[in-house]
Amino acid sequence: MYFLAKFVGPILGTIYNITNSYGISIIILTLLIKLILFPLSIKQVQSTNKMTKLQPEIKKLQEKYKNDKETLNKKTMELYSENGANPLSGCLPLLIQMPILFGLFGVLRDPTLYVFHGNLEATNIAINTSFLWLKNLDSPDLISNVLTSGPSWLLAFPGIFPIISAISTYFSMSMSGSSQQSGAQMKTFSLMMPLMILYMGQKFASGLMLYWTVSNVFQIGQQLIITKLTKED
Repeated sequence: MYFLAKFVGPILGTIYNITNSYGISIIILTLLIKLILFPLSIKQVQSTNKMTKLQPEIKKLQEKYKNDKETLNKKTMELYSENGANPLSGCLPLLIQMPILFGLFGVLRDPTLYVFHGNLEATNIAINTSFLWLKNLDSPDLISNVLTSGPSWLLAFPGIFPIISAISTYFSMSMSGSSQQSGAQMKTFSLMMPLMILYMGQKFASGLMLYWTVSNVFQIGQQLIITKLTKED
């Protein structure tokens, strides 16, 4: 995390010096990261298309070897290998983003060190400036940011960015085909990941959820465009 934070922090600081908005700087950084990962996203969609085409063959194998799990797994992997398909490719961009997310977590946890080079005054100005409905980007985004009153359990519930992040994570993983094509373990992962994001949103800085929300929304749009471009007539 320390190494990634040292890499991400100066980039975020440079963008902030241009925009003078911590929130907008995080959004721009997110888009830069997504553009860097764009070639990987293309490969992901291409592999997902292959997996989709292989579904009829996989179903035949499942029917033929329904009573022999070991042979079924062997034949299925052989089918993947022969056609250059990877059942885990749908989650690859998401998994690669996780170290970046941890690095950004380190940056947002200590922006004075990683972004503003020890300038505490600059840090306070940046993180304590309101952004959209958020009073600052240093505290978690909770429902209390948009509701002025209510039961304590409701006010402590994850707010708008964590909810959007969780929902968009689920749809992004569903669009990648991971939950339908990679077995029970990946189905479980595609359900657990959004819940983990929701939990993180209740505990971690809202700037982190801003990154994840923008990243997911961009990823979904990117997947739609790439799928259309790579789809065979």
